[in-house]
Amino acid sequence: MISRQFLSILFLSAFFWSQSILAQIPQVPTQLEFADLTVKITPQAQREIQLDVDAQYRNPTYFKVKQDRVNLYLPIVERELRNQGVPEDLKYLVIQESGLIPDAVSTSNAVGFWQFKQGTAEEVGLRVDAQIDERKNIATSSRGAAAYLKKHNSQLNNWMTALVSYQMGLGGAKAYFGTQYSGKKIIEVDRNTHWYFKKYLAHKIAYEYGIGMFVSNQKLTEIQIQGPVTMAALSKRFGVSEDHLKEFNKWAGNGKVPAGTYTLFYIKEGNLPLEPAVIKSEEKPKTGQTYSASVKNSPAYKQANSYPKISGNTTKASQPNQITVNELEGVQASKTTSPGKFSEEIGVKEKKLLKLNDMDPGERIETGKYYYTEKKKTSAEVETHFVLPGETLWTISQKYGIRLASLKSKNRIRKDSELKPGMVLNLREPRKRGEEIPIIPLNQPVQQNRTEIASVESKPTETKSVEVVTKTEPERSTRNQADRISHTVSPGETLFAISRKYGISVDELKSWNNIGSQNIISIGQKLVIFKP
Repeated sequence: MISRQFLSILFLSAFFWSQSILAQIPQVPTQLEFADLTVKITPQAQREIQLDVDAQYRNPTYFKVKQDRVNLYLPIVERELRNQGVPEDLKYLVIQESGLIPDAVSTSNAVGFWQFKQGTAEEVGLRVDAQIDERKNIATSSRGAAAYLKKHNSQLNNWMTALVSYQMGLGGAKAYFGTQYSGKKIIEVDRNTHWYFKKYLAHKIAYEYGIGMFVSNQKLTEIQIQGPVTMAALSKRFGVSEDHLKEFNKWAGNGKVPAGTYTLFYIKEGNLPLEPAVIKSEEKPKTGQTYSASVKNSPAYKQANSYPKISGNTTKASQPNQITVNELEGVQASKTTSPGKFSEEIGVKEKKLLKLNDMDPGERIETGKYYYTEKKKTSAEVETHFVLPGETLWTISQKYGIRLASLKSKNRIRKDSELKPGMVLNLREPRKRGEEIPIIPLNQPVQQNRTEIASVESKPTETKSVEVVTKTEPERSTRNQADRISHTVSPGETLFAISRKYGISVDELKSWNNIGSQNIISIGQKLVIFKP
């Protein structure tokens, strides 16, 4: 049992640490060393990178949690890079990729510390199946990442381009850089340098300063174990909780280690667990606030998460005339900026850009989002859309490439305040006058096709139609709309920090915004909050 006195001392230490760290935000230099390269940074690039460095420090609580992970995991990352002959400087890339969250999942289904897709993971020798997922193992995934980077550097002959190839692939890097950097040892970073390398430099500068500083003095223990064995049995053997072992060994599916020899990770007794271990609320979700497994596996839910459809040269998605978004010309924003600057970068007049994307003057262009450079359609490719928590009429119109006015007209709905999670909106045919918009309760199993909404009961072969529900909703969503606010995710924020800010639970925040078990949110993402 931890004493109150100890907690008070810890809190005060954390407070003074956070104040001192904010007063000592590292500044981007004009020159630094990276791997075997000398990197010179122009004043404009310095300012750009400094914004990212400052963003890492903006939330002292979250920075402390992240620095804990850095001090805990990076010694293992360094060791694996060193064993493969890869410069240790590349260790900061793992922070950029996942924030050192073992089960992080990207929108493109890349998983783990180093964000490998399954095919790539298997190419570098990682095991990925129902029993073991080595992408979630800090040692094996770092070994795979080192092999991947080393292979690319052998062909590109430059660690900067090899690092960028981690984001765009070897073929993409070759096409983007050509041979201009091959063998080059001095590199100038300016406004045209690839954003991914500048983002890496921000992480290197931000976290290099704090390595080894006091945070919680935790040390990760590695020990060889022999399977098959359960985490419950191992917890008794090593004197740590089963939940603790599961938290630091997410590579073992379902908390079970199969036959064979494996490395177990845990923090020895006497050290406080990292915040990620307690960031997930133990409180059971309230009825009606979570999706059932049937909802998540239904065609309607999967369809809602499969758009927009992107095709073309995705390695250059931030450049004009490279990709299509729902078969329309489009571009992806590489950073949060103003419409004026963005339109200048992509060669489209600002007024036209705003009109094509149903945006008002003064709205921000947000990192990672797709914007159209040709007129959207009056109808979508599919018949209907299942509304997810946190969505707005505008985000739905952008998701399917349908004009905002058409979406509103087809459903006789004008304001976001009328939009409710579970609604089934028409995307092709106009809704009849007086016809209610059906609402599927989020805790009900559903299946959807063009003509019916069905509920799958216990018998897998038996399907019955479900009564259309227009009033039953999650508890929070029936509140007055004055209780509903929007929160835009800032760099460095976590679900835990946001939930604390508004006095709500993490489970509630996840439920309202359809956030999965991986707790992944992105900078610029708009979250729905219902005031308690």
